[in-house]
Amino acid sequence: MSVALTPQQVAERCAEVMWPDDHAARGLGIEIVCVGPGAATLRMAVRPDMVNGHGICHGGFIFAVADSTFAYACNGYNHRAVASGVDINFIAPAHLGDVLTAAGQARHQGGRSGVYDIEVTNQDGRLIAVFRGRSSRIKGHFFEESQP
Repeated sequence: MSVALTPQQVAERCAEVMWPDDHAARGLGIEIVCVGPGAATLRMAVRPDMVNGHGICHGGFIFAVADSTFAYACNGYNHRAVASGVDINFIAPAHLGDVLTAAGQARHQGGRSGVYDIEVTNQDGRLIAVFRGRSSRIKGHFFEESQP
């Protein structure tokens, strides 16, 4: 007789399955801090190759850590999901050497669509960006869950 996984175990297993193929996040030096059902926290250090001509972190890299966090949050239910739309607001600049933490959770997940809010802060807790992602579930699961 198999024991059903808890929602937390499901989220962790989904992240374990996703991570090896997440070449974009791994290439940017992003690390997973924690995941949960409909939630995730990821971290990224701002490297010299991420700084633009203004001497601040390029917005695309801030977006990338927020978007990666969104991906792990909305894929934590063992239903594959992709972004159907996102918005980001840049609040303050990030600088070379800053460590950005993106943390967020589901505001709504129902049926095939979800809404997730992610905040990006620096090592001092300063708000850098606010990201809202809308997800759409697609066919497929990350793994087959055991039947109780």
